[in-house]
Amino acid sequence: MSSTGQREPSQVEDLGHSKIDVDRMGRLGIPEAVFAAGKTVDQCVEIVSRLLEQTNHPVVVTRSTAEQRTALSGLAPQAMQSNTLSWQHSSVMAVNPVVIVSGGTSDQSVVDEAQVTLQALGAPTKVVQDVGVAGLHRLLNSLDQISEASVVIVVAGMEGSLSTVLTGLVPNPIIAVPTSVGYGSSLEGITAMLSAMASCAPGMSVVGIDNGYGAACAAMRVLNLRSEI
Repeated sequence: MSSTGQREPSQVEDLGHSKIDVDRMGRLGIPEAVFAAGKTVDQCVEIVSRLLEQTNHPVVVTRSTAEQRTALSGLAPQAMQSNTLSWQHSSVMAVNPVVIVSGGTSDQSVVDEAQVTLQALGAPTKVVQDVGVAGLHRLLNSLDQISEASVVIVVAGMEGSLSTVLTGLVPNPIIAVPTSVGYGSSLEGITAMLSAMASCAPGMSVVGIDNGYGAACAAMRVLNLRSEI
């Protein structure tokens, strides 16, 4: 805020091909992600380099290609899982972990996107993998550790019923991430998304298809805690 009580203009770093929202972390407590899909290798490297120079905030790159990751590895990322990378992690918060539950191992890249983003922002995480409803006993055997979560992110494709089932079993805040994993009538995640949005389980939140980053940011807003550098 300025001395007149008006909000100062947002800082923008104009690179020509991209305009970086430098102070988003200060405004929201959540940094702008570098969405690598469709960007050149040089553009990704320049954006990340400038963010690392301009701020001490977490930097997160999502949806990178193998070529982009090879180039970005020269900038010494603090974490790299699947196609998500991060730098300058915040201090770890003293809260119960955000538990990320996956329907199957085919959902791993979306799980990794959520987990790396949360780790960069200082939220402790735990992953419970491959507990889809096709083998419901696997989920039931994991309920104790899931119920200890501050927030639960449920990543699942096919018909997307895992999030509904879990919302009916535990009281924790649930964020459903429908994924594009599945056969024919899964329609690249549309079936799972509509299933989640039409859920009969009350209080479940839903983000877009494959949006692990969005789910992580939603979890941080639910926690309502500012990460510390």
